[in-house]
Amino acid sequence: MNDELQHFLSQLGASPAAVAQALAAAEPMELPTRHILLNQGESPTHGYFLLEGICHACYLTEAGKQYSKEFYWDQDVLLGFESLLSEQPSPYLLETLSASRLLALPLSLFRTWRDEGEPLFTRLLERQLLFKEQKERFMLMHTPEERYRLFSSSFPELMSRVTDYQIASYLGINPSSLSRLKQRLDQET
Repeated sequence: MNDELQHFLSQLGASPAAVAQALAAAEPMELPTRHILLNQGESPTHGYFLLEGICHACYLTEAGKQYSKEFYWDQDVLLGFESLLSEQPSPYLLETLSASRLLALPLSLFRTWRDEGEPLFTRLLERQLLFKEQKERFMLMHTPEERYRLFSSSFPELMSRVTDYQIASYLGINPSSLSRLKQRLDQET
């Protein structure tokens, strides 16, 4: 487990000291499907390195509607930068969608890296910013059909592991629109 974390951090250019701090602080977790790591409105205490499994971040409305923020899978970092930087409660829920193995890292460690100018913190932030820019472009520049085609070609491993409701929510369309879209595409092939 720690080898995977060490490799990931080293790939991001973490200093040997930061890698050692992360390895010393990492708490292994094995969680079942649909385990809530963080409730919306709760203050986070940890970030996570996902060794294996699928996790999901989503916003929940008072009316019970769910908006998918993001999916995470093997070798990914689950870290709410908004809460980390503003020290505010999480605006979204974070849960496992499959049995998952993770390493929990205290948020205080990320804050230390930020305050000490550790390059790893900047690399994690840059990685997140690039992803957000790409997702914004994905949502604004493509039709729902194009978004579906891009999602299914870019993340084929997720298609069978998440529900159509979650995919529709991630694509910014309702489930019935996704169903019609899939039927139309099936008829074309």
